[in-house]
Amino acid sequence: MCGISGVVYFDKREPSVPMLQRMADIITHRGPNDSGMWTEPGVGLSFRRLSIIDIKEGHQPMSNEDDSVWIIFNGEIYNYHKLREELLARGHSFKTHTDTEVIIHLYEEYGERCVEHLRGMFGFVIWDRRRKELFGARDHFGIKPFYYTVDQERLLFGSEIKSLLAADGMERRLNEDSLLQYLTFQYVPEPETMFANIRKLPPGHTLKVTAEGKLSIRRYWDPMFAPVKRPFADVVEELRAKLQDSVVHHMHSDVERGCFLSSGIDSTAIATHMRAIEPIQTFSVGFEGPNNETIIARQTAEAIGTQHYEKLINIEDYFGVLPKAVWHQDEPVADPSAIALYHVAGLAREHVTVVLSGEGADELFGGYRIYREPLSLRPLTWLPRPAQQLLHRLVRFLPSGVTGRNYLMRATTPLEQRFLGNAKLYSEAQKAELLQLDAKRMRSYRDPWQIAGEFYAKTGHLDPVTRMQYIDMNLWLPGDILMKADKMTMAHSLELRVPFLDKELFEFARTIPMEYRLAEGTTKYVFRKAMEGIIPDFILNRPKLGFPVPLRDWLKGPKGAMMREQIRASGIEEWFDLKVVDRMFEQHMSGQGDYARLLWAVYVFGLWHTTYMQEVPAVGMAAAKATTTA
Repeated sequence: MCGISGVVYFDKREPSVPMLQRMADIITHRGPNDSGMWTEPGVGLSFRRLSIIDIKEGHQPMSNEDDSVWIIFNGEIYNYHKLREELLARGHSFKTHTDTEVIIHLYEEYGERCVEHLRGMFGFVIWDRRRKELFGARDHFGIKPFYYTVDQERLLFGSEIKSLLAADGMERRLNEDSLLQYLTFQYVPEPETMFANIRKLPPGHTLKVTAEGKLSIRRYWDPMFAPVKRPFADVVEELRAKLQDSVVHHMHSDVERGCFLSSGIDSTAIATHMRAIEPIQTFSVGFEGPNNETIIARQTAEAIGTQHYEKLINIEDYFGVLPKAVWHQDEPVADPSAIALYHVAGLAREHVTVVLSGEGADELFGGYRIYREPLSLRPLTWLPRPAQQLLHRLVRFLPSGVTGRNYLMRATTPLEQRFLGNAKLYSEAQKAELLQLDAKRMRSYRDPWQIAGEFYAKTGHLDPVTRMQYIDMNLWLPGDILMKADKMTMAHSLELRVPFLDKELFEFARTIPMEYRLAEGTTKYVFRKAMEGIIPDFILNRPKLGFPVPLRDWLKGPKGAMMREQIRASGIEEWFDLKVVDRMFEQHMSGQGDYARLLWAVYVFGLWHTTYMQEVPAVGMAAAKATTTA
């Protein structure tokens, strides 16, 4: 795993070596083992390396035989051995045994369509000296990040936003549309970022820019579901084989491997498959209280026979790392579990360089409880739409506490107007009250329903559950799950691999019928059946917990008062009405309501604003200057 950054100047000026060095140095955590740089008039590529495969030969930037094609690459290609053999048969010659060089020759052979042959996670850039073009790509699911900014003079790119901010002449401006979206989603959806002039290359997309500055973005892959009726037993058998094959491919490395292990079925399935191949180490964290995941994780580790390490996170541990975590995230992500992930990554890095984890199983196999909602609403959704609309208008007059009112409201609301993904924090009305933005501004932005609407428009032929999964594949998965997974592990120079998010496994999973995914009152039904006899029985039907952070209780104590003061000192009053924030704190602390998640979103934004808008992050850790102690 590595970090890439660089620049293309459209006037062919000589790139600044000190600037390229800054862009690389500020992401040293992504690649502490090696660095490299290559320039020519108009182009500069810089690189940081975490050595995983072919440790001796993997120096980058790397070129082909005649130096006409140069690459910097962040990620892992799991089918590179097979691709290498095919390319050798076609007459290509190699000077290393790296997956990086395979991409170079794939590009020579197939051009921009080289990405269609790759099985893995990646963000890379190729400079074609003959064509005078820069070609970049991001993997199918968005496991690895890719940021860029372009104007009339240059294109800047990098694995992290902080690389771009280290470039000469970069200004920091808040993207107000992104702030509005963040308050709903708890992250900024692709392709925008919280910075007005910086964008993300979306998953499954390529980028091309000519030496004259013509930019084009192309989607090369779409995680569309296409259910096919097949015997249930056949699906179970093939699912077992596909997952085993994916784990085998994801285990390839020249360094120590381990696995994150929670109390759930997803990470247990990965760890069990790994343990069947070799002795492994597993890692878990938890919080004191009834939902302490380390207890079940420890029992699971004993049952499957791993060398297990665990850590209990207390309130001081949690808040103590927040400044570093926010700095590493680049953008505010109001997911409290990100901080737990930061801790388990730090624990794992004390023992291994690569970990496998269970991200993606819920999106592929229908694992979130909210996916059961369309089934529970069926008794009313058969009504003609005019009847639903009439009933909806009548139900609105019922008092909010009346039993069944919420059910009737949701049942008579079209899916496209009620589901945005696995997180929906502030409503539009709440945002209008919270923010210091005029009504016209609130009406003119591209709101969350318009963003989700683009994906709903493509799935009218699918059942409601599958449509929800497609929404999450395009929004929640890259925006929250994979963003925090990459940033919180790379903060510790730890490579995270996610075997469920494998192109070959998805091509099978996309065909599983909805009634196999949700059945007998449970989620991920077919996956649970596939894991019978493989993972411990006591894990098979455990409910999904994630990282159950006790924020609600913490905010009622001294940390809540501390958060309130830090929000006031963060400089966000230009956008936020702090009187409204104060009122939420008072009502939460007095037990008049649960505002923990809403306040957490404001607090994380405040920390981000302090770090990236008030201070100028320097190489190393500007955010470490901040304090989160009471």
